[in-house]
Amino acid sequence: MSLKSAIRTAVFPVAGRGTRFLPATKASPKEMLPVVDKPLIQYAVEEALAAGASRLVFITGASKRAIEDHFDSDPELENLLEAQGKSDLLNQIRSVLPSYAACIYIRQPQPLGLGHAVLCAQPAVGSEPFFVHLADDLIRSDVPCLKQMADVYASKRSSVLGCEVVPHKDTERYGIVEVEAPKSETSRIRSIVEKPKPSAAPSNLAVVGRYVLTPAIFEHLERIGTGSGGEIQLTDGIAALMREEAVYAYRFSGKRYDCGSKLGYLQATVEYALGHPQLGKEFARYLSTMTAKRSRANGAATTTPPRKKRPQATQRAARS
Repeated sequence: MSLKSAIRTAVFPVAGRGTRFLPATKASPKEMLPVVDKPLIQYAVEEALAAGASRLVFITGASKRAIEDHFDSDPELENLLEAQGKSDLLNQIRSVLPSYAACIYIRQPQPLGLGHAVLCAQPAVGSEPFFVHLADDLIRSDVPCLKQMADVYASKRSSVLGCEVVPHKDTERYGIVEVEAPKSETSRIRSIVEKPKPSAAPSNLAVVGRYVLTPAIFEHLERIGTGSGGEIQLTDGIAALMREEAVYAYRFSGKRYDCGSKLGYLQATVEYALGHPQLGKEFARYLSTMTAKRSRANGAATTTPPRKKRPQATQRAARS
């Protein structure tokens, strides 16, 4: 298939253990954590489908069976909902995965990093361009982020990395890129480095969980070997790819929630709940009430004057 063809494969590296959410993720994948009424992995799949993908490749690890079950059919549950007349819920269950989409599950034998997870997808991807989507990064936008990036790929015919500006103090949490045109929405990448300290970072433009990659990346991932932390780093593979072909940074339109952190996950839950068509208004009233109560409680705590101590002599007189 030519590189000029539409991107039809999306890769979801979901083998991580989600240690920041223990014990919730001890027996359940972090990608199955719900944001209101859908798990993170379903948001990821919906974004990929909206961008034109029809082949969904999940790179899995231990305790990930729930993801496979989620996207499988459940005739017993469907029959129960139908018998109970719960047509809305039945339609939601049946629409989790459209009939034209195919799921492929590949086990990552060892936790050897994101680059290794992507390399595991090679047999399913073949010689086509493909998406990589990290479900931890939930991005809310009018046009799905991967769809935006597919349009950039259609124009550039090169790998595209989803990027956003982050605080300088946070550079050691991301892959950081230096680009030719720092103020442009789309710019060719000059260099990329994995998790640099703020003092050594070439910029504060970070790669955040969305990639369109050409199949040439597989050859470089096979060659580079282990890098930082004893893992095969996707960043190192991209750096090697850049020596042969252009790679672009794209500043996507939308708001990202870092659902790999507890605070980011809670922020996403609140904001998605506020936008929910059935729950939004009632939830907004609840938040308003809670905010008012906390404000009054905090105000009372700060305005209550401290009790004055009785003079020492008076205290002695009272005890006599």
